[in-house]
Amino acid sequence: MSLTGNPAQSFETVKKRLARLRELMSEKGMDAFVLLVLERANSESCHYISGFRGSSAALIIDKKEATLVTDGRYRTQAAAQSPFKLIIQSEVPLATFIARAVSDAGWGTVGFESNKISHRMFEVTFAPVKTQWMDATDLIPSLRRTKDASEVESIKKAARIGREAYGAILERVHPGMTEVEFDSMLLAEIKRRGAEKGWAHDDFIVASGKNGAMCHARATGKAFEEGDTVTVDYGAMKDGYMSDITRNFAVVRPQDKARELNDILLTAHRAAAAALRPGIAGKDVDAVARKIIINAGYGKDFVHGLGHGLGLAIHEAPRLAPTSKDILQAGDVVTVEPGIYIEGWGGLRIEDDYLITEDGAECLTVSDNQSLGIAG
Repeated sequence: MSLTGNPAQSFETVKKRLARLRELMSEKGMDAFVLLVLERANSESCHYISGFRGSSAALIIDKKEATLVTDGRYRTQAAAQSPFKLIIQSEVPLATFIARAVSDAGWGTVGFESNKISHRMFEVTFAPVKTQWMDATDLIPSLRRTKDASEVESIKKAARIGREAYGAILERVHPGMTEVEFDSMLLAEIKRRGAEKGWAHDDFIVASGKNGAMCHARATGKAFEEGDTVTVDYGAMKDGYMSDITRNFAVVRPQDKARELNDILLTAHRAAAAALRPGIAGKDVDAVARKIIINAGYGKDFVHGLGHGLGLAIHEAPRLAPTSKDILQAGDVVTVEPGIYIEGWGGLRIEDDYLITEDGAECLTVSDNQSLGIAG
């Protein structure tokens, strides 16, 4: 139950991340930092910094000690996954435990994540404590953004599993198969090939025919019809890290419109991918793809940003979008996913995952099957 399958190697990774966190804490003048996981919310950051992957936890970190607090359900799992000092308790709520620990320690400035707790929880539990609470919402995300070699390898494994599973299920497509059937078969095949699950908190997107006009459509009981174009946005999880891939296929025979749109999206995707490099603004990469789609006459039908960061969560920093203020840096993993959605007809999207390297980008999902597939 470790990050990599090797507890010693996993613990070493955690210790390195903890050292980086403490450096940032020192730079910001924090005496301590606390993190709360409630019903899995914020579990990704807890996993990243401690190794623990349970649904309920508190982390309390100061300059010398790092403590993981959870309940009896996770006694064995927590000890196996994390090198942190472990406290098992269920007498008081985790937020109350944090508040008491901060009060007892007498720390002057304590970092916390204001976007992960409710206003009521802060006012009732944290605010009465005599300390200076500092908003550290961006602290863990800033560390998570730069992927190390083990993280990249996990994403590659997740991509390979997803890609191979998709190819296997595509061979079984036939007219009359429903979106839900395809979705269920794909997820089962992904798990059969060694993934922990699909995505952590989201369903896949399987949208056929006119449903493809909804860029976030979920699978329904609609049956595939001959001539339908089907968009499938899917991925796999390995070691907690996810892949995010979108492909399109035609049932039996592709429509001319589908071929046209796929060619436009291929051009836009490849041009944007070629522009990926450290130092370029996320909005400028978006503009490369968007200009091509606009010039093709479909600008109003590209209704979302070009891409987003990816890792322990399906959406992380940085963003590739017209409003993004992010500048790409080596170690980022981002999606590139231009799409065209036409109400009353349908839509297509082509998505792959890229690691920003020192001099460009590497495709982690292997973009050799971006062309419009034919199934059934």
